[in-house]
Amino acid sequence: MGKRYQERAKLVDSKKEYEIAEALELIEKMPKTKFDETVELHVKLGVDSKHADQQVRGTVVLPNGTGKTQKVLVFAKGPKAEEAEKAGADFVGAEELIPKIQNDNWFEYDVIVATPDMMGVVGRLGKVLGPKGLMPNPKSGTVTMDVTKAINEIKSGKVEYRLDKTNIIHLGFGKVSFGAKKLEENYNTIMEAIIKAKPAAAKGQYIKGVSIATTMGPGISINQK
Repeated sequence: MGKRYQERAKLVDSKKEYEIAEALELIEKMPKTKFDETVELHVKLGVDSKHADQQVRGTVVLPNGTGKTQKVLVFAKGPKAEEAEKAGADFVGAEELIPKIQNDNWFEYDVIVATPDMMGVVGRLGKVLGPKGLMPNPKSGTVTMDVTKAINEIKSGKVEYRLDKTNIIHLGFGKVSFGAKKLEENYNTIMEAIIKAKPAAAKGQYIKGVSIATTMGPGISINQK
């Protein structure tokens, strides 16, 4: 661990659960890095992701965005392809993109949107896109005929949350430069969405633990009621 990390770690009481506002103020006091770090959220849930009826997954538009400009690739044809271009998609195409992604390892985009009729084509890329979390999905609003709405939401700060195999949700919810107030608004929006998404099959304590951290910083435990 570097000197800066150690200086930051000294500010955090590892035995304490902080209120979110207090934790974000701590982050503001920490020695800065040369780049604008992402502030990450980690939520441990009392569910079992092996069971289909205990999956937790969804999307939410952050009130203050993510601080990152998302590049969007849209699989569409004809009028829908034209609509996607007008709406500000970074890349638009169809079958001709398959070899580029499969053979040339082309991943210069953050999110893929597809019209339902294109899912047969996109499905051929499942083995490549799946592990990277790029496969379009109706639940996350990325398989849709309303490509304009999908693109606008992604560009304005829509994030997807989903459980990993250890029943933890990990996602970035802004940049250190946002300041404590805007980060707290984003945090509250995500936590409300995760709490609302509690599966009916989940028993016992739902939220087991919450922590936040900057890209290069120590974890800070949050007291989430």
